[in-house]
Amino acid sequence: MKKIITISREFGAGGGEIGREVAKRLHYEYYDKAIILRAAKESNIDMESILKWDEKVPVNFGFAQSLFDFYNKPLNEKLFEVQQQVIRKIGEKGSCVIVGRNANTILKEFDSCLHVFVHADPYWRLERMKEKMPDATEAKISEEIRAIDKARKKYCAYYTNTDFGVADYYDISLNTSSLGIETCVDTICNIAGI
Repeated sequence: MKKIITISREFGAGGGEIGREVAKRLHYEYYDKAIILRAAKESNIDMESILKWDEKVPVNFGFAQSLFDFYNKPLNEKLFEVQQQVIRKIGEKGSCVIVGRNANTILKEFDSCLHVFVHADPYWRLERMKEKMPDATEAKISEEIRAIDKARKKYCAYYTNTDFGVADYYDISLNTSSLGIETCVDTICNIAGI
């Protein structure tokens, strides 16, 4: 039985929806961006700063800055360290689904993990997001998809020295545009129950 399921996802591919349903079916706790909010609370970082630095890397981070201790690090560095601690605490409890936040890499040494990558064809993601963002133009949605995917790749590479979406860092990869959300949920639950 897999006690920890991490889901990394392309924007608009349905990773959050899949994660919530998997957690519901397995009676697991579900965690996503709330991890960041909890990390902020634990480290006394204000919410405006959290929203500014969420899944971003420092613009001018250099070698000299990396020599400073935790309290002198740029805010986003502190935030990532606190977030790692929170994710590890959640992982120690088990029976959870964690969406995003590089949890697959942070928890790579934990036993009983299933690391999933959820992706989909660009057109499918665009159509799906048009339903969720009815007031946005198609061009705006396309730009948002590209920008968020790019930011996630950069964030992943910077903080974990891994490549977002590369099979080496996951146990399975699911294409929601060809399998559908429900089949992806069924597949994860079946594998987790082994």
